[in-house]
Amino acid sequence: MRPIALVTGGNRGIGAGIVVALARRGFDVAIADLADTEDTTSTRGEAERHGARTAFVAADIADLAQHPRIVEAAWALGGRLDTLVNNAGVSSARRGDLLEVTPESFDRVLGINLRGTFFLTQAVARRMLAEAPGEAHRSIVTISSANSVIASPERGDYCFSKAAVSMMAKVFALRLAQAGIMSYEVRPGVIRTDMTKVAAARYDKLIAEGLTPIARWGEPEDVGRAVAVLASGDLPFVTGDALNVDGGMHIARL
Repeated sequence: MRPIALVTGGNRGIGAGIVVALARRGFDVAIADLADTEDTTSTRGEAERHGARTAFVAADIADLAQHPRIVEAAWALGGRLDTLVNNAGVSSARRGDLLEVTPESFDRVLGINLRGTFFLTQAVARRMLAEAPGEAHRSIVTISSANSVIASPERGDYCFSKAAVSMMAKVFALRLAQAGIMSYEVRPGVIRTDMTKVAAARYDKLIAEGLTPIARWGEPEDVGRAVAVLASGDLPFVTGDALNVDGGMHIARL
């Protein structure tokens, strides 16, 4: 029996990389995203080519009233859920001076990246605890960012949100470990997606100048492989830790 995963923000970019990597590792995958688009069709098609059953639910995780529908759609795929991947997220409304961050941008970023993510995780964890575990490894994988520990003052609200979900992964690890549910954090670095496209020229220059020991952009597939390793239970004595998928950018150098 294939394990079941739910990936938020799974239509494209890092989310799509995660969906396909999980499919390759033998998972069936439910995707939650804002709308069913051509990206949805492409991602589901690629996952299904690897033998996965897929499902899609159109939902905004910032709207807590939609969470029960997301949870039900995930459970409907196979009668249980083994892995939640918290991937949905947005960047700052615009990059700029920290002193010009607006309440609207702050509320939008924190509402999706932190508030929506926390309460969806809470809902999934409650359901997991209420049901007998199957044979598959059970886990919650939260996609944060290198900005959970590396400050970027031109998008402060985004940094705040990612630092918070980094701690969220740890407190869920403490709460759920005795039930056999592990909590992990994955910290992507500079990954080639639509979110980073607006700063592509800047990142090209930084990478050429030695920003990362592995001198290239990260790809969504790099993050997807990391998530698949964790979700598959290949590291059974690990919980609450962060896996940096950033080409070594996090290493302090002198």
